[in-house]
Parts: sequence; structure tokens; C-alpha cells
Amino acid sequence: MAQQAYMTETDNGGSGPERRGARFRRLMNRLVAGWRGDPRIWRRGIVLAALAVILALVMLLHSRIPNRIGNLGSLTETFLPWLGLLIPLLLLLALVRRSATALIALILPVAVWLNLFGGLLTDKTGSGGDLTVATHNVNADNPDPSATARDVAASGADVLALEELTASAVPVYEKALASTYKYHSVQGTVGLWSKYPMTGVRAVDIKLGWTRAMRATVTTPEGQIAVYVAHMPSVRVKLEAGFTARQRDKSANALGEAIADETLPRKILLGDLNGTMNDRSLNAVTAQMRSTQGAAGSGFGFSWPASFPMARIDQIMVQGVEPVSSWTLPRTGSDHLPIAARVNLDTSS
Repeated sequence: MAQQAYMTETDNGGSGPERRGARFRRLMNRLVAGWRGDPRIWRRGIVLAALAVILALVMLLHSRIPNRIGNLGSLTETFLPWLGLLIPLLLLLALVRRSATALIALILPVAVWLNLFGGLLTDKTGSGGDLTVATHNVNADNPDPSATARDVAASGADVLALEELTASAVPVYEKALASTYKYHSVQGTVGLWSKYPMTGVRAVDIKLGWTRAMRATVTTPEGQIAVYVAHMPSVRVKLEAGFTARQRDKSANALGEAIADETLPRKILLGDLNGTMNDRSLNAVTAQMRSTQGAAGSGFGFSWPASFPMARIDQIMVQGVEPVSSWTLPRTGSDHLPIAARVNLDTSS
């Protein structure tokens, strides 16, 4: 008898180790103990059920949310994945309220969110590829541009785009990148560095009045590709006007036209577009190009703000080439994370 007591009690008088399965079952029994035989589980939580349905509709019909009032539609689309955080909150409230109706209604937003973003939860990265490209908004106020240049060059990118270059910082970047990249060009506040010859370099007019976009033909061992670099105007959130992005939208349309008019079949766009792939205002670009992160990345690949990334507004997009892998690079002195991708230029195989 004494031996049995020793087996079932610890030194402090508490019960001994308990199997995790038994502990979980006991917790679940406690949660649903008050549900059995309670007809009110279907009448409680009607408001929570309605909120779950509304959440599902917002995610499903986000493209129908008008932009007339403070560009609310684009704002919603910029942070659309984060609406999923409301699902566990509603789940917790449904359990507290002991509402079967709310729990069943939650199936709708879960299904919609998984349909929209479930594919990003899987790792689609592959191996191989012919070309590595990278892009980085280096931030005009970057305290150490030389270190930032070395960091992004260490990514192994064959072609590197930089945005938000200032006149005083350009010589610093040129010096720091000279040993890695034989060819480069800076047009306005954007620049392109390449290990391969560049021709046909010119500024691209995105209707700003100054240069924040460019294109170049890069001649790789696999042939020529058209590389575009762009820095779309910033969006603003104002009390009197809401989420304002009129100039960004105008510039996106101009960039889309330039890419559509490109004669080379293989195209790569690198840059800070100040918008996500879900943002309808970038349709002129996104309708004709693929995101490397969406096609061959792992996770959401958020790039901004660097301190706590919440959105992927920095983009690598392609047409006529096959994305192989896509990823974010370690933080530099910028408020954006650099991003990189590897692509296959030979799509015939």
C-alpha cells in the first residue's frame, strides 16, 4: 500500500506525471461540459456569427470595396492577410459564449482565407535557375550606405536594383559595389548593377516629373532580358483624406504601359511598388507579370517595415521567365528588407 502511494504521488504531495492525451481530453471536457443538453448554444452568439460572415465577405469581395472614400479598398488589400488574425479572436469569443452557431459560421472566413493565402503557407522553392536578381529600397536616410551595399552584394545577385538613391549616396554605392558588378547605371533615384553587359539603358516616364524608373537590356549567357527598376510614389494616410494613393496609381498605369510595349519577350521588374499583389491599383502591372514570391517563395515574404514586416510592397515580378525561388534578405540600415529571387531564363525545357 505504501509503495502504491509512492507511485502516484510526488514529493510535494501533488499528482504525478500525466499523459498529454489525458490532460487534453480533460481540458476539452471542461470546455464542453456546459454545452451538453443546452439548447441555447444555437441561440447565443448570433452577433459573433454575423461578424464571421462579414469577415468572410470582406476577404472574398475585397475587390468590390470602393476606393472613393479614402482609398479604403486599396488599404484593405494592402493588409488583407492580416484579417486572418480576427479568426482566432472570434473563435475564442465563440468558445467563451458557448455558441455553436458562431463556431459553424467561422468555417466561412477560415475557408476564404485559406483559399486566398493558403498557398503561401507552403514552401514552393526549387533548385537550379540561371540568374539571381535582388532589389532593395535603401532609404534616403540610410546611416551606412556602404555597409548596406556590401550586405546586398553578398546575396550573390547577378543583377541588383536599388531605389531611393540620393545624389550624395550614389558615389558611396558605386564604390562599394564596383568590385562585384562591372556594369551599372543610375537614373534619377533608381539604379541597376549587373555582372553582365547592359545596353539600351534609359529612364522610364512614370508621370512624376522626375525620374524614379528605368529599363535596361541585360545580356546574360542565356540571352537578353529586359530589366525594369521602379520606385512607385509613396502612399499616404491622412486624417482628412484617408489612404491616398492617386499619384502611385497613375504611375503604376504608366509603368504597366511601358512594360506592355517592351519588345523583348523576357522581362523582369525589380522595385518598391508601394503596393501588394492584392492591390487593385497595380493591376496594370500585376495583370501581365508574375510575382516570384507567389510562384516560388516560402511564406508571405513581407518586406516592410523592416522592424516588423507587415506587407510585401517590394516586388520581383517576371514575364517570359520561370521563377525558381524567392526570399527576403537580412535587414540592413534601411526601413525596407531587401528581397531576392532566382529564375530560369530557359523556359523551353
